[in-house]
Amino acid sequence: MKKVFGLGLLLLVLSCVPKEQVVLKDIKNIEMKTGLSGQPLLTGDAVFHNPNKLRMLLREINIEVFVDGKKAAHSDQQMEAQIPAKDDFIIPLEVKLNLQEIGLLDTLFGFLTGKSHEVKFLGFVRVKVHGVIVKIPVDYKSDIKLKI
Repeated sequence: MKKVFGLGLLLLVLSCVPKEQVVLKDIKNIEMKTGLSGQPLLTGDAVFHNPNKLRMLLREINIEVFVDGKKAAHSDQQMEAQIPAKDDFIIPLEVKLNLQEIGLLDTLFGFLTGKSHEVKFLGFVRVKVHGVIVKIPVDYKSDIKLKI
């Protein structure tokens, strides 16, 4: 009887887990701004796609940002955003840049001259589906020109 109950519970949990992973498709509107403390901020809109029939709840975005191969920032945003079924959705991102790590003068000069930079977002997002929390990897890279 315990085996039947355990198997039933396992099947119930597996039926709640998404069949396909939520995917980071693009990061749009990337801009460099100045925060309240004067520290530079990298902002943008992360475009995700949910290919599943299930609606979900986005709980956390935990991403490290690399500019030209050097770690520039870390973002750990806690939230409760609805994820529609079989659709794209947009989540605003805001990360504080650490210009000391990526070279303050070179980076500022590059931004001012409109130089293109390779920006990589590496980490994970956590979503909740019927009470089950699922960790989804993020690995996105793009060459961009930042606007100041």
